[in-house]
Amino acid sequence: MIDGFIYRGGVLHAEGVPLPEIAKSVGTPFYCYSSAVLEGRYHSFAGAFAGANATVCFALKANSNLAVVKTFASLGAGADVVSGGEMLIALAAGIDPKRIVFSGVGKTRAEMAAALNADIAQFNVESEAELRVLSEVAQARRTRAPVAIRINPDVDAHTHEKITTGRATDKFGIDIARAREAYALARSLKGIDTVGIAVHIGSQILDLAPFRAAFARIADLAREIGGLKRMDLGGGLGIAYDGGAAPQPADYAAVVRDATRGFAGELVFEPGRYLTAEAGVLVASVLYTKEAGPKRFVIVDGAMNDLIRPALYGAHHEIVAVAEPGPGAKRIEVDVVGPVCESGDVLGTARMLPPLAEGALIAVKSAGAYGAAMASEYNSRPLVPEVMVRGTAYAVVRPRPHHEAMLAREILPPWLADVGATRRKTRA
Repeated sequence: MIDGFIYRGGVLHAEGVPLPEIAKSVGTPFYCYSSAVLEGRYHSFAGAFAGANATVCFALKANSNLAVVKTFASLGAGADVVSGGEMLIALAAGIDPKRIVFSGVGKTRAEMAAALNADIAQFNVESEAELRVLSEVAQARRTRAPVAIRINPDVDAHTHEKITTGRATDKFGIDIARAREAYALARSLKGIDTVGIAVHIGSQILDLAPFRAAFARIADLAREIGGLKRMDLGGGLGIAYDGGAAPQPADYAAVVRDATRGFAGELVFEPGRYLTAEAGVLVASVLYTKEAGPKRFVIVDGAMNDLIRPALYGAHHEIVAVAEPGPGAKRIEVDVVGPVCESGDVLGTARMLPPLAEGALIAVKSAGAYGAAMASEYNSRPLVPEVMVRGTAYAVVRPRPHHEAMLAREILPPWLADVGATRRKTRA
């Protein structure tokens, strides 16, 4: 696998660009993406299905930056979107509408209409109620919506509780026990064209056994139902955040081939994390260090609003000093924390790092998925800039907003608009 972030001359580089050079230009914190890793990961995944009738639809929920999506579009990727906004980004990036799949349990009528107008490839429908509404919206436009019914196979992916999606108790998909009735309903609705079957059992899956079980059930169901031209097997392939082992696309592809043997239609995949996570780092500056009893803290300017995964999921990200420690350099155990007023604002606990002075740079690795995409302006902190590197060149692909621009979005109601002026007149 390509590593886009390596030490050269004692300094961590993004491909051929020193990270301190970017920090000096755009300030910290910032996200940095490696084009080489994005492209390498796509080729690795797509190449595992060489010769098959397969479409790789990048899951924009992992990273919806336009430059990232455009990179995948240039390689021939489709898109898996879960909102009207993501669909617009996919289209703006140049992805063929006939390679766009619209997933998600809560599509609005407006989103359905926009997707029908765009003539996308497929709606992954997740409930009978959604089927009926989509049929109504399609009939109002004198068309039929291409649909794959997402089936919940009742398979536990053994991943984090908040990102497992294939158990009977999860909100996603139609229970496999009701699948036949759902297909009968779909085929009875005038606004629905039933083209496929879909499944997605979760994210950050490191064991291929749940995939094997889910795909076997879906493939058997597809054969029983008949007449389907597309099988959407979702995403979920995990990465090794902690440096351990993770399944490779070739192993995953072998599971798919075994389960879908004899299916003559198109296979659709929706990878997100696998394609982008290791292509990105979050770079932050050290503000202070402090001790509290036995604990040592490194306080940086990156925070939970910039990268919420550690706070939300207890997720592990490797954290390294941008200045490479020398051989045998002293290391101390520290918690790396941010400035947000929450005890949960922790990027990493019990990390062995070299002593870090004020202004030193750190890099939080494997942050290219669900990093910037899940960021917020909590504590009225601006979203951080995003930078893309290609070789020795880099470009800001989303600038840091100014506080003034953030304030300009706010609108006072009429009864508050003149409060300051009235008080000033009273004092005068």
